[in-house]
Amino acid sequence: MTWMPDLDPAPGDAGACDLIDTVIVPRARDIGGFEVRRALPSPKRQMVGPFIFFDQMGPAGFEIGQGVDVRPHPHINLATLTYLFDGQILHRDSLGTAQTIQPGAVNLMTAGRGIVHSERTPLPERSAGASLFGLQTWLALPQAYEEVDPAFAHFSSDDLPSLDDSGIRARLLVGGLWGARSPVATYGDVLYADLHLSPGRSVPLDDSSEERALYVVEGSVAVDGNDVAGGTLAVLRPETPMTIKASSDIAAHVILLGGDAMDGPRYLWWNFVSSRKERIDDARQEWRQGRFDTVPGDEAEFIPLPEDTPLLD
Repeated sequence: MTWMPDLDPAPGDAGACDLIDTVIVPRARDIGGFEVRRALPSPKRQMVGPFIFFDQMGPAGFEIGQGVDVRPHPHINLATLTYLFDGQILHRDSLGTAQTIQPGAVNLMTAGRGIVHSERTPLPERSAGASLFGLQTWLALPQAYEEVDPAFAHFSSDDLPSLDDSGIRARLLVGGLWGARSPVATYGDVLYADLHLSPGRSVPLDDSSEERALYVVEGSVAVDGNDVAGGTLAVLRPETPMTIKASSDIAAHVILLGGDAMDGPRYLWWNFVSSRKERIDDARQEWRQGRFDTVPGDEAEFIPLPEDTPLLD
């Protein structure tokens, strides 16, 4: 589905130095053959809107027969959203879901009161020499919906509003932007969009989301004159219209994210997020005692409970 917004940006009325609240340089770590860069949570910022976890996976290439093998593990009180630029991942969960995600599509898994899932490179990809490049994000659920029934939804790239015009390519993953709205339904207001800007091209960003940030995957951009380098997350000033512009000599790949501010702080321990410490303690005991459901088709393995992981708040 395509949409044609008015992309002529209006000049911002705030000083450039006032438009960016925080700049976060993600922490890089190797998780078994490929690099992950984690922007959220950060010592500088726990969340942007409901986004409490933001990982860039790769880019990575694997030898023949190799790939990603994230064994079954649990989540509570959050939703995971997977989006790929390159490669494929086979998602399985304790609801019985088996869904391969491809570039441009969205996998949305709502953990609610509890779910278990695994993520692995599909066998056909392994035999051909697999690659992986994409984003894994977690959305904290509003307190009223933390214990909803678990659910899974898949949206192909054709399901999502897209734009390809005059040096601007965009895909709207969640929420509303430039008069379009994504069919991906979440709890509360969420903004999530994938933008590609040719050198020198610019787009406006309105003030419709309470909290916003941009992550520069490749290239660099300026926010009304304030430069943001590649590989960084810039938390933007709230309730202020502004313009995002690619540098004059290189294309930019940018992710927009944000939404309503959360209704209170969240605790984060391992794969568990909740507004209540005691709920995380309960989930820890449930996993230790084997009381979560298993993943059909992937029952032989699981990730043990890490006993030395600190609680984050």
